[in-house]
Amino acid sequence: MTDTMDRRSFVRQGGSAFLGLTGLTACSVARHSTPVGDPLLPADDPLRVAVMGVNSRGNELAKSCARVGARVQYICDVDARAVQQTVADVTTMQEHTPTGITDFRRALDDPALDALVIAAPDHWHAPASLLALQAGKHVYVEKPCSHNPHEGELLVEAQQRYGRVVQMGNQQRSSPASIDVIGQIREGIIGRPYFARAWYGNTRGSIGRGGAAPVPDWLDYELWQGPAPRMPYRDNVVHYNWHWFWHWGTGEICNNGTHEIDVCRWALGVDFPTKVTSAGGRYHFDDDWECPDTQVASFEFASGATISWEGRSCNGRPIENRGRGASIHGTAGTAIIDRSGYVIYDLDNNEVARRIQGETVDSLDTRGGGSLTDLHLANFLAAIRGEAHPTAPIDEGHTTQLLCHLGNIAQRTGSALRCDTQTGRILGNADAMALWSREYEPGWEAQV
Repeated sequence: MTDTMDRRSFVRQGGSAFLGLTGLTACSVARHSTPVGDPLLPADDPLRVAVMGVNSRGNELAKSCARVGARVQYICDVDARAVQQTVADVTTMQEHTPTGITDFRRALDDPALDALVIAAPDHWHAPASLLALQAGKHVYVEKPCSHNPHEGELLVEAQQRYGRVVQMGNQQRSSPASIDVIGQIREGIIGRPYFARAWYGNTRGSIGRGGAAPVPDWLDYELWQGPAPRMPYRDNVVHYNWHWFWHWGTGEICNNGTHEIDVCRWALGVDFPTKVTSAGGRYHFDDDWECPDTQVASFEFASGATISWEGRSCNGRPIENRGRGASIHGTAGTAIIDRSGYVIYDLDNNEVARRIQGETVDSLDTRGGGSLTDLHLANFLAAIRGEAHPTAPIDEGHTTQLLCHLGNIAQRTGSALRCDTQTGRILGNADAMALWSREYEPGWEAQV
């Protein structure tokens, strides 16, 4: 490799093979990975990224990419206003002005592009990731990594086939404090952990009763729908409210629960459950919102451990003085973990350890900026360069995401789900398995 193009080709084609991607925990990453550096590419040749879906979270991701040293080459969105704003924001942070485009597939045609960063609506996450992998690009995909369990299976298969880095946006895996406390739990500070509780509480308003409306002139609604079967434009869906419709979204458990359930699974050292149950509903308002605004889901594991998820979208009363977080309970004590750090108590409720960095990091902010995002994207770039293992590789991301999908399936079918502990697949319940995948708009079928 004697010139820049050869080195870039190596990174694009072989970075993931160099890493030998596995389901390593961030705890092991912290102990064994090398620091973020730049041995494969010269400093004046940063990794080139495109960011897809920049109306909210994607705007923060684009700015974060620029902060951690990537060159934001393309800003992609079906909303012309969001493109204009994010191009302007990023231009103040790097010498190069990004190219603003509507269709992200144009960026994938650029052989110099290294990675696609995806923050579009949920129904786009896996299909866009698959297209990027097929084009030879690395992928950073926001949670949920999939709209349904089958898409997660496809992502794991595609990562293995194409050998690229695929990182899910559960950024707490890159938190030094979270890595620290998981290490202490592994070493026995709370004894044997056996129960973990995840929660998220917000005070969201009603989305009302929407109706058919003309498509705004700033929106490419056809491309916004993309892989989802076509539905007429409604005035209470775009931008944020699609989260609460099964056709495009995945509800609060996938929208926010993914983060805290991931911390619980990480702390307990568990993968696929044996049993999943869920109770709740749309209780707070009478409107078009389809997903539960109140949900309590339970996940039981063969190792003798349980995770409980409590989601309250419309009543934000905190738990442990936190709007979101996780508590890990063991035979010798309890660890309370959130994005700001952790506190550990013994069985007599005496504090035995604490690491809090200050005010809560992006607790209930739908944009979710902050230092953890920067750390997570820096890790993603380092993984592409072959300098570190990804802290949230897609096989780990899919395992966590599947728990969230199973919670939704249990809720929607009213079933107690029995699951295969090797694959997470539902056993003996055809109605539940009917929700394992979805129908796609013809020509948009997700495939590896």
